[in-house]
Amino acid sequence: MVQAAWHYRHAPKLPRALAARQAGQPQAVTAVARGAQERLHARYRTLAGRKGRQKAVIAVARELVGFVWALARAHADHQAATAVPPPDPTGVAA
Repeated sequence: MVQAAWHYRHAPKLPRALAARQAGQPQAVTAVARGAQERLHARYRTLAGRKGRQKAVIAVARELVGFVWALARAHADHQAATAVPPPDPTGVAA
């Protein structure tokens, strides 16, 4: 995560390769990704001047973990909500 956080020192942009990967993805997913990119870059810029680059990167990495955790939770909740219940082993319909 720390190595990934170093990339947030650069301004957010959407190069052609990334735009091609995002083509066909749900709008909500790309919006969350763009929002995370903008927020983490702003966080790095804010902290780098006051605390130094290394501390800023660690703070951004921690926040990145929070984004990943939130996405994993949302995915798990979605999977649980749309899951088909397993068949009743007794064969008795409810």
